[in-house]
Amino acid sequence: MNQSQHSPGAVSDSRQPASTTVAERLPLSALLALAMTGFIAILTETLPAGLLPQLGRGLDISQALAGQLVSAYALGSLVAAIPLITLTAGWRRKPLLLLAIGGFLLFNSITALSSSYPLTLLARFLAGVAAGLAWGLLAGHARRMVAAPLQGRAMAIAMVGTPLALSLGVPAGTWLGALVGWRMAFGLMSGLTLILAVWVLRKVPDFPGRAAERRLGIRQVFAIPGVRPVLLVILLWVLAHNILYTYIAPFLAPAGMSTSVDRILLVFGASALLGIWIVGLLIDRWLRALVLLSLGGFALASLALGFGGTQPAVVHAGVAVWGLIFGGAATLLQTASADAAGEGADLAQSMIVTVWNLAIAGGGVFGGLLLETAGVGAFPWVLLGLLAAALLCAGMARTHGFRAEPRQVRAD
Repeated sequence: MNQSQHSPGAVSDSRQPASTTVAERLPLSALLALAMTGFIAILTETLPAGLLPQLGRGLDISQALAGQLVSAYALGSLVAAIPLITLTAGWRRKPLLLLAIGGFLLFNSITALSSSYPLTLLARFLAGVAAGLAWGLLAGHARRMVAAPLQGRAMAIAMVGTPLALSLGVPAGTWLGALVGWRMAFGLMSGLTLILAVWVLRKVPDFPGRAAERRLGIRQVFAIPGVRPVLLVILLWVLAHNILYTYIAPFLAPAGMSTSVDRILLVFGASALLGIWIVGLLIDRWLRALVLLSLGGFALASLALGFGGTQPAVVHAGVAVWGLIFGGAATLLQTASADAAGEGADLAQSMIVTVWNLAIAGGGVFGGLLLETAGVGAFPWVLLGLLAAALLCAGMARTHGFRAEPRQVRAD
């Protein structure tokens, strides 16, 4: 196989076979290694949120400055995803994935050892850069491992680390910080990352990058029918989710549940795991229906929380439905994006990273403004408006964005 002279990781023709063939069965070990990559990316992002007092004392800074360690990571992912995926489109996929994993290992280790706030802030930013690269690779890599009828289920397995980390990241970080200290918590993350690197080396297949004549630019991918509606639904859906997720503690206060955040997050996490299992079973035949049902279910849960948010039983039920809905969201949205983008799937995934992080940041800012001006009672109604807009957009994108026919029909 001819190699490009410009990059040691580039290839001249992505149509040539890689070191592996497309699997007719799900390669569980390889897919779970991708899931572990996503788990570490999310846990690396959320770990400081449960350690703000310890980080503040350890680095001799305020908790407000310690909170910027989370923002720096999100900023790194936001600014790096699209440029990195564009620049490395011709590189072989496995070395590129290992480069991203190596970034987690290096920058989490620096965070564990650093006594300098500026150095720690830089390490967090660069860890976010590594995450932006990783997220741009995972979905495409999972899809390339298997035949078309299995691609949805492959992505469901590869994405299972996301709801696990989202539901367990902050509680696990808090527990670890109290037990062994924040430095050891980041050190343990580095240890897990080292194990992951060996796992990927041994079990994950390699694939070539795309030949220069087959690469699409960002404007070309953005112009593909179906890509824009998917990105808009992602923005609206994830914004709604993060308004509630970011401010879950004050939202629980009117129901007298301020001390029950860990339990509520556990309900959310357990429901999310069930949701991703259901999506994994059905996504290859019912992607459009699942998206519409998920948005409609989240809207109904928001409506229930709007009318009964002061009742613990309603809160528990609403959070359970919310978790069930959001567990499979990443898989549904990334699969829809990749289906719509085709040859531009990797670049479309990097756009998802950018939009997703914009929605995370927007949830923090917009939710904070709502909290200060209208109070938590306004949250469910704002969520309802965002979800109604997302539902309308998804409903209108029947031809390209969220298509109705099963993947096997499209493949045939």
